[in-house]
Amino acid sequence: MDIYGQIAVKIISGQEVIIGPVAIEQAKRVEGMDIDWTKHEVKISGNKAQTIEALVEKYKELFGQISVEVSKQAASSLMAKLPADGLPKTLA
Repeated sequence: MDIYGQIAVKIISGQEVIIGPVAIEQAKRVEGMDIDWTKHEVKISGNKAQTIEALVEKYKELFGQISVEVSKQAASSLMAKLPADGLPKTLA
């Protein structure tokens, strides 16, 4: 699983702690993400930074700005591994 997949797993896991299985249901609705939550694996196709942004926005639409902060915190340990031009804007 690449770094973007790892970030997605961290974000989904962070959201799951707060909102439960709804976090996984919502993540599965994001285009470009293939989720196997039994293995805690996410594969992202297409523009990976935009897909991560779409994931964060999906949670924001439902639960507001606090979900963005939860996502930032969850992904923070992995953000340094991304190239500057590959940072999802919502997590910067």
